[in-house]
Amino acid sequence: MYPKEHSPPHFHAKYNEFEIIIAIKDFAILEGKLPPRALSFVIEWAFQHQDELMKNWQNMLDQKPFEKIEPLN
Repeated sequence: MYPKEHSPPHFHAKYNEFEIIIAIKDFAILEGKLPPRALSFVIEWAFQHQDELMKNWQNMLDQKPFEKIEPLN
């Protein structure tokens, strides 16, 4: 996430030269692409941390710092 983002709530993921934007609510791909294996890891991580992602989105709107989210286990 970057400060001053736009709706819908989403996050960015990068892998090598690839970048993707994924909606937090339903994990829809809003823009970009990742290789299939990398995409599956990102979606699995987002599913495990969906509440934390939404909290960070709200923190961004409230101009509060982001909270660290653990990597995929």
